[in-house]
Amino acid sequence: MKSRLKELLSYNLILASRSPRRQMLMDGLDLSFEIKVKNTKEEYPKGMPYAEVPAYLSKLKASAFDREQLKANDIVVTADTIVVLKGQIIGKPKSKAEAIRTLESLSGVKHRVITGVCLTSKLKQHTFSSESEVYFKELVKEDIDYYVDKYSPMDKAGAYGIQEWIGYIGIEKIEGSFYNVMGLPTQMLYEELLHFVEK
Repeated sequence: MKSRLKELLSYNLILASRSPRRQMLMDGLDLSFEIKVKNTKEEYPKGMPYAEVPAYLSKLKASAFDREQLKANDIVVTADTIVVLKGQIIGKPKSKAEAIRTLESLSGVKHRVITGVCLTSKLKQHTFSSESEVYFKELVKEDIDYYVDKYSPMDKAGAYGIQEWIGYIGIEKIEGSFYNVMGLPTQMLYEELLHFVEK
């Protein structure tokens, strides 16, 4: 029987992300890949529905790669994750004080996490998105202060990492993919890659 993983291993996957979490998740799929990051301005049209933003930004990141320069077996993987609370996108905090305010706003309520992924080869391109709902318990101020002070989550949308201490003690339940909340919907990515390479 033909191995589906073996088929993917015949391609040169390029992960265009500095995120150590995305790199770890990609590695966990047992896929061989290299990391190449190109700088892009992560801006989206004003008024764009929030559900469309991650896929749009992942495609924008892919546009930094010249498809003419890609080899026949190259596949570039770009991704973008957003946190949405009450219809508003919550970005990365610019300070510890902002991180604390963000976590206070997430306390005791449900929010959405959406990751958009773009697969790009020399001949074609495909984008998709995964959405998860995350429920935080009521967080006490001492726990928020401790987390922000020790983990300094200024590089994370929504001011938290689900795989860190605040996720261990604060998240009551998730509807959807856990790994999507970390930044890469691994199950969906694996299946989409298999479809992408179908002849």
